[in-house]
Amino acid sequence: MGVNYKEAAEFISNDLRLRTLPVAAKFLPDKGRFPEKTRQPSVTLKKRITICMGVTMARVYGWTVGLAQEDLICVPAMIMFGFTEAPDQPATLARLFCDINFSSSPEKALNEAGSMNRLANREFEALLLTPLARTPGEPDTVLIYANPAQVMRLAQAYSYVAGERVPGHFGGKVECDEYLIAPFKTGKPRVAIPGMGDRIFSMTQDDEMVFALPGPALEALLQGLKEAGNKIGARYPVTFYQNFQPEFPKYHQALGKELGLF
Repeated sequence: MGVNYKEAAEFISNDLRLRTLPVAAKFLPDKGRFPEKTRQPSVTLKKRITICMGVTMARVYGWTVGLAQEDLICVPAMIMFGFTEAPDQPATLARLFCDINFSSSPEKALNEAGSMNRLANREFEALLLTPLARTPGEPDTVLIYANPAQVMRLAQAYSYVAGERVPGHFGGKVECDEYLIAPFKTGKPRVAIPGMGDRIFSMTQDDEMVFALPGPALEALLQGLKEAGNKIGARYPVTFYQNFQPEFPKYHQALGKELGLF
């Protein structure tokens, strides 16, 4: 029967008590495929933005956001998402890493940039970001912004069904490739730590991480959230253990004995 995305989004939000909405992402070969009422920042706001700001608009405002080259201003992300004519994407990004002192040598910068996920130049013309509940079809990637304990539950849910652990690939910068491109290209989920751009421009908070998964894996994740650890009451928020007797300092104990309390 397929996934009811509205019900799926409500279940995930309620089960994990999320602060913001789960987001569906779709890579489009033609920006003419934007749904009606899509907000393109260059048109709606008369401004260029970052990809992570588009995610924030979807997960906080509940907007349907369409991003094409004319909507974007973040050069590193535009390189990795194929919105430029850079002849060598890793080499171009590596040069920037050296220029801003995010790498200690050109060789190390190229090694890091070459390990990152990317789309070929003009592989897609646009990126559509919507609240998961209102996705117009199966997403390529689903994003869930959550705190570490909530991400723990998502990892438990995935590993329950898949029988494998969730990978992570951290560099502290240009992390939008990790949470948007990597699940789409690899068919595997990712745990991502948002980078500086997310925190400076898109207001991502210090306690927020991203659990990202390929759209086709959503149904299995829902099953895992319902079943993983249910025999021991695993859930979010994690319940505190209270079946113990606290120990107080000796002064408290002495006074208690003096008063005949124990």
